[in-house]
Amino acid sequence: MNVRIEDSWRRELAAEWDKDYFVRLVDFVRREYAAGPVFPPGGEIFAAFDATPFDRVKVVILGQDPYHDYGQANGLCFSVRDGVPFPPSLMNIFKEIHDDLGKPIPASGDLSRWARQGVLLLNSTLTVRAHQAGSHQNRGWELFTDEVIMRLAVEREHLVFMLWGSYAIRKGAFIDRDRHLVLTSPHPSPLSAYRGFFGNKHFSRANAYLVEHGIEPVEW
Repeated sequence: MNVRIEDSWRRELAAEWDKDYFVRLVDFVRREYAAGPVFPPGGEIFAAFDATPFDRVKVVILGQDPYHDYGQANGLCFSVRDGVPFPPSLMNIFKEIHDDLGKPIPASGDLSRWARQGVLLLNSTLTVRAHQAGSHQNRGWELFTDEVIMRLAVEREHLVFMLWGSYAIRKGAFIDRDRHLVLTSPHPSPLSAYRGFFGNKHFSRANAYLVEHGIEPVEW
């Protein structure tokens, strides 16, 4: 199957394209886009991969679903299009960066500036029906993104994985902590941010680890 995705990822994930689950997934996603509004736009489903080639990944942030309201999702987890008001979780991420690193809250919630520096902003499920959170779960995306994480964890070294909330922590449970830095905390949503996301200092800890291993830190 010909999948429109960045070349290094196409090669890395070549074994997935013709697997039964992925063929069924593609059929489902095509039918969903034909039937009604689905986010992100079709050309941005693999935006996280297109922005961050396999060999350039240095940090992985794992989300769950794309935003499911109009004009928000751009294919990068937690990110919104330029000019879109910040969803609560994204605002809390920026607040933690401010408290951790002293950086001002940015004007834009478009996190492609992180992606270009090697931050893979990966949702577990890459598509969602408008206004229906979780509507594309358990259709195959999770198998695909499990493979993505496995490939990075096994074939790369000294990556930083930021796993926020119980779902992300479970999904990354197999990652070798001796080979990579795995940072876990509650999710940045308003329901849980005050239970340990605020004050986790993940952004300074990530950069310290990268510098320790001779890798350029991220300008958060």
